[in-house]
This record gives sequence, structure tokens and C-alpha cells, in this order.
Amino acid sequence: MGNTDSVVAQKRLARFRPDERPVIEGTFDRLNGTGSSASSSGKTGKVLSLDMLKMTMGKMASESMIKRVFHGIHSINPEVPLPPGDGVSREQLVIFLADILRGTAEERAPLVLAMAEGAKATATTAEQIRGFVEDLVSAAVQTLVHRGLLRGWQPDRMADGHQGVKLLSEHLTSELKSSDQSMCDIPCLEDWLFRIPAMAMFLELLIGEGLGVELPSCPPPTLLPPCRYAPWSDLRCLLNLPLLMFLSPQLPAGHSAPWRLLFSTNIHGESFTRLVGNCKSRGPTVILVKDTKGHIFGGFASQSWEVKPQFQGDSRCFLFSISPYMRVFTCTGYNNHYMYLNQGQQTMPNGLGMGGQHGYFGLWLDCDFGHGHSRARPRCTTYGSPQLSGDEEFKLDTVEMWGVGQPPEEQEQDEKKKSILDADPEVQAMMEMTGKTLHSQGLREPEEDEGQ
Repeated sequence: MGNTDSVVAQKRLARFRPDERPVIEGTFDRLNGTGSSASSSGKTGKVLSLDMLKMTMGKMASESMIKRVFHGIHSINPEVPLPPGDGVSREQLVIFLADILRGTAEERAPLVLAMAEGAKATATTAEQIRGFVEDLVSAAVQTLVHRGLLRGWQPDRMADGHQGVKLLSEHLTSELKSSDQSMCDIPCLEDWLFRIPAMAMFLELLIGEGLGVELPSCPPPTLLPPCRYAPWSDLRCLLNLPLLMFLSPQLPAGHSAPWRLLFSTNIHGESFTRLVGNCKSRGPTVILVKDTKGHIFGGFASQSWEVKPQFQGDSRCFLFSISPYMRVFTCTGYNNHYMYLNQGQQTMPNGLGMGGQHGYFGLWLDCDFGHGHSRARPRCTTYGSPQLSGDEEFKLDTVEMWGVGQPPEEQEQDEKKKSILDADPEVQAMMEMTGKTLHSQGLREPEEDEGQ
């Protein structure tokens, strides 16, 4: 079965489709021949060197991340004699590719340990894992840019991506649960990788794209939501790519519609009336707020904002912090004060709020645009969030509102497109029972719902 003699490697190859196995096995020869006379002579060496990896991955990862990948491959025991020298063998590469692209958390954990520690260790520190994650997230962002997988986003018109990498890395490593506060062993890493699927996606993207392993059944992971509308020539938005990679998976299932900018103080000015007019009846939204102390936070509204003196929304809403740390705060079930929007009333508060209660919101923007509050002592009753702003009473620097769901008017259009026969099977059955001929049956297929 090909050029791979290791029984362990052959078992790993069995995870791939027959038409994909030559791609996996051929990766070694392709990388080995890159930039050398071997490619022209038809001969390849017995080992893959670090320099060969650098030549292939140099545009998508830092030198430190490439070294980590090399250490990960080098740590594998293929259960066959290894060639002398510091390079890695064909069998080691095959097993590494299989475990990264098709492996379990148990199989990936030793590789992560080797990539973090740089040696065949039994444990490492949480700080070493954080350094590895920073390199990996940075490489994932670099790969998205280099491979043109940005889905409409323009990083040069977005916030600082380097700070976003650090914040996302801190968030991911905060989920480590080790028995020893300072050390992470294999079981700790297995548990972490099992609970944090983003790590597998980052690894799959970097290794698949970085090493040029193109498998029909394994397209690059989708790490960014699509962006359909943003006036990039005038916009400098609060979002960055790591922040999108953090926020997008937090949205409820089915929210895969393209993101579209509804409001930004940079473009629309400091006007609460304009904010209300731009976000009202626009479907689910994400609001981002930056205060003058540099704290960035916001919330996800699961339903269209409507002006009324009652609370609205449902339990899918949540609050989040972006800086100085990334966290999501979901509903506690204590009350249903998910969303609030009011304007022009004398007896009720006028402004936009999420969570808590009147006068004590988890996030509040006053109708007198320019200030708000985040009063949570000790926690917001609705979302369990702490104070999100630098000061309890804060001054606004920037506000953005993004539509992240299908707009109501588009939903109505989609519903109108569907035949009543597709929408109501009972009507179809009744027509058949009464002898009505369904002339359109067989001539068309019902449109599939999105997400299927």
C-alpha cells in the first residue's frame, strides 16, 4: 500500500478515502523536493528537514510556529527504525497528517504537548501552552489572509489583529483545567481539546493549507462569517479577525447570514435617533461598544430591536467582553430582561439596554448619546456578567451595530417563494384526495431550507 512501511502509518491512512491516500503519502515527496535538485532528478531524500518546512509554510506561519510543527512531527514514534539525522521520516509525516486532519483529542494531545514544549515531555506549563496558542492563532489569521479566505472582510480597515490574537489566546487557554495549577499533562490537554473544538479547526487550517494537503472531503475550516456590506473606504471598525473567530461560533445555530454594518459612530455620527432608525426591525444583531477607558464589550440580540417600554428578546441573547479580556456571558434564567429599547417617553427610561433592570443594566446606552453604564454588583442578574466598562458610568468612544441574521424582509421574500404545497403538506394531501392533479409535481423540486 504505497511507500509507507509502518503498520501504524498504514492504519492511519485507512482513515482517508482511497482517492485521498495518494495525496497524504505524496505530501512527503512533494515537500522533500521543494527547492532542491531532487525535484528535477526524480529522487527524494529519506528525511524532511526543518528548512524544507520553512520554504513551504513561510508565508503562513512564523518561524517559531514552523519549528513547533516540526517538533510535533519529530515526536511521533512510527514503530519502525528512523533514518539518522534531525529530519522527519515519511511515516512520521503520514501519522502526523492523519492525527491532525482526522484524529481524536487523545491523538492530538501528545502532538500539542510536543509543539508547546519542544521536546518529548510528559507535561508542560500553562504559559508554554499559551505561547503555542498565540503562535497557532496568529498562523491561522495569516493563513486566512494569504489564502484569500477572508469572506469579504478587510483586515487593513479593522482593529489591531495582534491584540486580538493575544486576547483570543488568553481566552482559549483560560479553559485549561489541570490538577496542578501550573502544569498541563496529557489528560489535561485531552480534556481541553475535546471541549474547545476551535483548536482542532486552527490546526486543520494551518496544516492543511500550510502543507498544501488538498482533500475533497476536507475543505478548509470556515473560521469567519461572511461579510456582505460594510463601507470599507470610510470605516475603521472595532472588529478584527481573531474577534470574529471568537464571536461567530457563539451565535446560535442557523445564524450564518452575512454580517452587514447597520450603524457606526465613525460613519453615522453620535446620534441615538440614527442608531434606533438603523437597527429597528433588522433582525438579530451584534452591538459593540468601546468606552473612553479602552474597554470593548457588547451583546448579541437574538431578535429585531423594537421601540417599546417592555423588555424583549429571548434566552439566546448574551453579553460579552472583548477587551481587556474575551468572555461570553449567557442567560442565568433569573429573569427575562434580555433586551430593551425605548425613546421619547416621559415615564420610562429612554435608551438601549441589555440585562439587569431599569437603572442597573448589564449594558446601557442612554438616549442622550455619549454615555452609558454597566452596573453589575456583583453580577448582572440576567446574564451573570461583571462590570464590562472601565467605569460603572462610562463615556462612549465608538458604537457599532452589525446585522448577523437574515433581515425580516428577506425572510418574507423566501417564504413567498415557497409554494403552499411545499409549506403545507396537508393541503397537498387534501388536493390528492379530492382528485386534483398536481401538474407541478415532478417538474420542480421544493427549495431546501438553509442550513440543511
